[in-house]
Amino acid sequence: MSGAAMSARPIVAAFDVDGTLTTRDCVVPFLRRTLGLPRIAAGLARRPWATVRALLGRDRDRLKELAVAGFAGRDAQTIDASGREFAALVAASWLRPDTPARLAWHRRQGHRVVLVSASLDPYLRPLGEHLGVDAVLCATLGRDGGRLTGRLAGPNCRGAEKVRRLEAWLGGQEVDLWAYGDSAGDRELLARADVPHLVAAVTVAPVPAGFVS
Repeated sequence: MSGAAMSARPIVAAFDVDGTLTTRDCVVPFLRRTLGLPRIAAGLARRPWATVRALLGRDRDRLKELAVAGFAGRDAQTIDASGREFAALVAASWLRPDTPARLAWHRRQGHRVVLVSASLDPYLRPLGEHLGVDAVLCATLGRDGGRLTGRLAGPNCRGAEKVRRLEAWLGGQEVDLWAYGDSAGDRELLARADVPHLVAAVTVAPVPAGFVS
């Protein structure tokens, strides 16, 4: 694999998605596609003070909680079908040319690959299947039977929550962690990594320096 010294520990590669594997944010386009702007606006208007406080405080977690309230009562299978269609769009048109190639390199090396993202599960899980990853850790829409609750099932998968989810998935196993992120929401994940990659405004080589494909 390489002439460089390698740890005996298994390698796990953790990738953020929006801006890291894709060229753009995916959450807002998915909300527009599935809910429509009028329903999103109406949902935010029902909680005006909470919305204003979240906007003024740039509280992205709270804004997402308010926005997904529009899913309340929606049929889960219908939203999942929309998610699969949206994932196909992302895979066809919105993936970066570089970082998915690095993800594919990790897979060829037999490394475990996981997506750790604040994107939403109806489209991120099928996108993860397309990319061939081992796990998808993400913001998850709450479900009650066959309907969506309009709430997130657990905290938004951003910041320190990314590390918490990843550690739970690892289950205490000692690994060499490679992490890829592009924003402040990935700061804790990159700090946790043995090999961090901040990929904002950077072109990532398909194969790391000192390694072969």
